[in-house]
Formats: sequence, structure tokens, C-alpha cells
Amino acid sequence: MQPQTNNPTTLEPDAERERLKADVQREHDMYLRALADFENYRRRVERDRAKAAATGTRDIMLSLLDVLDGFDRALPYFSAAPASVAEGAQAIHRRLLDLLSAQAVTPLETVGTPFDPAIHEAIGSVESDKYPSGTVADEVQRGYRLGDELLRPARVRVVT
Repeated sequence: MQPQTNNPTTLEPDAERERLKADVQREHDMYLRALADFENYRRRVERDRAKAAATGTRDIMLSLLDVLDGFDRALPYFSAAPASVAEGAQAIHRRLLDLLSAQAVTPLETVGTPFDPAIHEAIGSVESDKYPSGTVADEVQRGYRLGDELLRPARVRVVT
């Protein structure tokens, strides 16, 4: 039998086994990292998609509120219009309110409540014997919530 030479490519069986185990462990760690990276990517894409959908819903609801404001301003003038025209406008107004309600858009109750800069936008002040100072006396433009989130602040006049 010939003595084994010190050839770097020839390893002892135990050393070869340890090297292979280390390679397998390294590959397994890389696999786990790639799996975790993919899961993080999937969550981020889902979060971004949900945020984009919420932003789109918010933008559409704000546009519909502008239409509702127009109806609210116009409805008092329909008393002089023919009954069929007034009834048609009121029916459209009700359908618009129902649509907003179905999307969890709710109006803010402001008149008679204390001024809160988180939900009110003060556009003026008034004198009043009916309400104490710092109370909302008049609503110029109605505010709305979309679920629990403020969709549009109410524009109000506050008692000084």
C-alpha cells in the first residue's frame, strides 16, 4: 500500500463530510433568507395595493361630496320648480346619500359642539347668545368621515 500524499484535492472522508454539511447548511440558510425576503415582498405589495385602493376610494368619495354639496345648495330652490323636477332632484339626492352611506361615509355633527381643530376648519367667528364661546354656531360646509378616518373637515363659524 502506498502512503497517501498531501494532495489538497484529496480530503479525508470526515473532512469531506463536514465540508458537505457546511455547504448544505449554507444553502439551507440562503433558501430560508430568500423565503423570508419573498414573504416580506408579498406583504409590502399587499400593503401598497390596499393603500392605493383606499386612496382611490377617498378621492372618489371627495368628488361625490362636491356633487352632494351642489345638491344641498340647489334643493331649496326647487320649491319654485315643477313638482316632477323637484321630486326627481330629491330622488337623485337620496340615492347619492344612500351610496355614500353604503361606503361608510357619515356626516359630522358640528353645530352646538365645541370647536375641535382636528375635525373643524374655522372660517369665521360670530357673536351668539345661544352658544358659549368656543362653540360651533354655524356650518358653512358639512364635514364627513370615511369609516373612522376624517374624510373632509367641516368648515364652520365659531362663537367668540
